[in-house]
Amino acid sequence: MKRTKTIVICSSASFYEKLFPIEKELKKLGYKVVLPKIAHKMKKNKNFDVNFYKTWYKNPNDYAKKRKLMNAHFRKIVKGDAILVTNFDKNGVRGYIGGNAFMEVTIAYHYRKPIFILNEITENSTIKEEIYGVNSTFLKGDLNRISL
Repeated sequence: MKRTKTIVICSSASFYEKLFPIEKELKKLGYKVVLPKIAHKMKKNKNFDVNFYKTWYKNPNDYAKKRKLMNAHFRKIVKGDAILVTNFDKNGVRGYIGGNAFMEVTIAYHYRKPIFILNEITENSTIKEEIYGVNSTFLKGDLNRISL
């Protein structure tokens, strides 16, 4: 029997509310989907205010929480079959990919996982070379373009 492929979603926390319809669509396409832990917490609490969860901004001792969350998601990437970076427009940047999501792209690349990018990135992105260099597949907003 063929094993269901797992897609790990990587995203800026400011986009977490948008992940649940994407998760639903990916499941309809037959994939197992893994979201960041905080996304589930945000949904459960009905609170998608990123600053509420990023307590390390006010209390530097909480960076240990950030590290723990990062490490847990990195492990999910290693166990998964591919990643999907859900990049949307943010602060005037088309297809924003933040620092943490970029680190997750690096982990996926190192472990030879396919890297899918939901939307195009801006032409003058400071990480354009790297995103293209890791052989990312741009989905142009169409999850049906995923092939695993």
